[in-house]
Amino acid sequence: MDDAPRMYGDLAPWWHLLSAPGDYAREAAHFRDLFTAHPGRPVRTVLELGCGGGNNASHLKAWFDLTLVDRSPEMLAQSRKLNPACEHLEGDMRSLRLGRVFDAVFIHDAVMYLTTAAELRAAMETAFLHLEPGGIALFVPDHTRESFGETTSHGGHDGPDRGLRYLEWVCDPDPLDTAYTVDFAFLLRAPDGRVRVLQDRHVLGLFPRRDWLRFLREAGFAARSVPDEYGRDIFIGVRPA
Repeated sequence: MDDAPRMYGDLAPWWHLLSAPGDYAREAAHFRDLFTAHPGRPVRTVLELGCGGGNNASHLKAWFDLTLVDRSPEMLAQSRKLNPACEHLEGDMRSLRLGRVFDAVFIHDAVMYLTTAAELRAAMETAFLHLEPGGIALFVPDHTRESFGETTSHGGHDGPDRGLRYLEWVCDPDPLDTAYTVDFAFLLRAPDGRVRVLQDRHVLGLFPRRDWLRFLREAGFAARSVPDEYGRDIFIGVRPA
């Protein structure tokens, strides 16, 4: 994890003050609806690749039997606290091979850390190989090339004895490549009231919608995309029965 942003390393214990699990309830219900509406096979078991701190899982576990995978042991530790009954495994979505299959595979915004076509194809292959015939995979990137726009935002939460505030700055230094940058400035208030300021850079992938669909089909999926209320494309891949 030497190449990972600090958010997924030494700052992971602050994750749920940056991104609160309760904020995910509405979109998790949407993902549930996509799974339950799938006509190919009933969805009971779900493999989540890139589960992070387990925010989506904290809601999806009410409906599905989840296996949660992330390459950051620090983030897995946060998810275990939130979702102690779920199976947690350390692994990379580009290379994971569990030797078993699931009714569904779910990859949320962790897929954004794949910045080359080869990496994205590798994650799609992983998803395909872990699906039962007729199973469904959901890929939920923050942006495609068509939906991307440079923005700034801010937020954060307070806990019982500490707090976090952030400023997020989203930029695309080179519109001709397949990556963009997100810079975070963090204000971290410790239990003793002292505040420190940190900066953390994330380099994320950015691909056209047509490439997403083409890569999914080349991996073996029947593929389509549907928009959601946040302006994102949700890419749906079905492994043929």
